[in-house]
Amino acid sequence: MPQTSSTTSRQLQQKPNERIHRLECPVCKKKGDWFAGAYGPFCSHRCKLIDLGKWLGGEHVISEPLRPEHFEKYAGLPPGEDLDLPEKE
Repeated sequence: MPQTSSTTSRQLQQKPNERIHRLECPVCKKKGDWFAGAYGPFCSHRCKLIDLGKWLGGEHVISEPLRPEHFEKYAGLPPGEDLDLPEKE
């Protein structure tokens, strides 16, 4: 019987000159390169559904609506990749 092709964290291969971004799955805390797979940032379909259930069930919530004053400290940033860099204090 031929094997079906499925991608797991063990099967993901690092490409030459590519840095692996190891991070924890937000649900089960396993470490891996989850963005390389189909469920990133989660390690599996199961963890993705668990997280969705927490949002739909009200366990995960955004504490307050965003207002324009929340963005004032970012007004001077140029558009683009600078927005993805952590703040330096």
